[in-house]
Amino acid sequence: MPDTNIKAAAAIDKTSSKDKAEKEKPAKKSKSDSKDKKDTSQKPVAASAVTIEQAKEFYEKHNISVTGDDSFMPFLDFKQAPFGHELMSACSKFSKPTPIQSACWPVVTAARDVIGIAETGSGKTYAFALPAIHFLKEKYGHRAQKCAKPLVLVVSPTRELAMQTHEQCVEAGRTLNITSVCLYGGDSKQKQNMELRSKKPAIIVATPGRLIDLAENDNAIDLSEVSFLVLDEADRMLDQGFEKDISNIISMLRPAEARQTVMFSATWPKSVRTLASTFLRNPVRVSIGSDELAINERVDQIVEVMDRHQKDRRLIELLQKHHKSRKNRVLGYNCVSIHGDKAQHQRTDAIEQFRSGSIPLLIATDVAARGLDYVINYTFPLTIDDYTHRCGRTARAGKRGVAYTFFTDLDKAHSGELINMLKGANMAVPENLLKFGTTVKKKQHDSYGAFFKDPGSVGPKGLQAVFHCALEQAVV
Repeated sequence: MPDTNIKAAAAIDKTSSKDKAEKEKPAKKSKSDSKDKKDTSQKPVAASAVTIEQAKEFYEKHNISVTGDDSFMPFLDFKQAPFGHELMSACSKFSKPTPIQSACWPVVTAARDVIGIAETGSGKTYAFALPAIHFLKEKYGHRAQKCAKPLVLVVSPTRELAMQTHEQCVEAGRTLNITSVCLYGGDSKQKQNMELRSKKPAIIVATPGRLIDLAENDNAIDLSEVSFLVLDEADRMLDQGFEKDISNIISMLRPAEARQTVMFSATWPKSVRTLASTFLRNPVRVSIGSDELAINERVDQIVEVMDRHQKDRRLIELLQKHHKSRKNRVLGYNCVSIHGDKAQHQRTDAIEQFRSGSIPLLIATDVAARGLDYVINYTFPLTIDDYTHRCGRTARAGKRGVAYTFFTDLDKAHSGELINMLKGANMAVPENLLKFGTTVKKKQHDSYGAFFKDPGSVGPKGLQAVFHCALEQAVV
């Protein structure tokens, strides 16, 4: 932790008694309810029960940097968070907050705009979901249970991610009767329209395209009262070409000075920095580890360099090894599949069968989300970023995970990036991978050529054909 952090925290400790005295004074009532002023009903959390020494040790241990305002002390225990027993019940299966939650919660609950940069699988969803529901409880109380217009908006790059985020919002808001509706393409607009009218949700989780469609073309949703905005996986949204859509959506919300905006991303490239500078006001940036895309160290990355004709046989060997108990969830080889060309109900049915364990094996393109035990990259992804996101779909919620990757001469353009990724996560680098070189080359795949902006939609039929022979032999 930089010395500036310690000095700022010390200054807070010296003035804590003065702050308490100020809080005891009767609050002056505002004579207006102007949208031109950001709501500050969430009381700033300047310091917690954590000492300066504990905070310094915590930040150093997890390689956390805080810029923009380093006066916030982390919440190292759930008891230090101001969310209340009902809301905290959503975290009952966890022993303590993740680093991104510990560092972000004090800032978000102080009504500050926040940029959270952390690796995949780090707990970013609850880093914004719990503060958002706390915001609704503190500002609106029972009025947040039925809302003529939504008050919180979460924008996600893919429907699978939106659905999973929605599920966590539902779980966290259940005890407070705060409802959430998920909007995404591929499902019936009429059905989503009816759900909006019947539930009158306080929270909307949506993909950009469907949200704009319902708001502009159908007039089914009015976003003018949204005062808490979450841009989730901002780097992926920009990679998929949603920049104009994001601008369009934000123009429908309350103005920046009357809105709290939090943005989470796995990386901090120029495009994300530009987005943040455009739509966030005086944000605090919390970075866990490097600002570059990284894989959680709890993921065991196993790269196997082989001849391209050996992949089917090796796939079967791995599946037989890891599928003996039929309990593990594996991204690799059996009866159900999801990809961009499938109808949403087919994708949803496949995911539900996968989750229940009735079909514990799933074949997927990059549309697959997270919560997996094993990932098998049969074909190397189009980009190193896609590789990172795939591997990050395991080792969630503090668990360990395994990601196998088959690497052939067709993938040699990615050798340098992959070697750097393995070294950065303290993983073994196969000697026969080094023969392809360590130079970081242009993002292009010898099998696919130049990649389209939406890698999640690439080659579903080709993917099924690649697996067909192996599946026929391996299904038990």
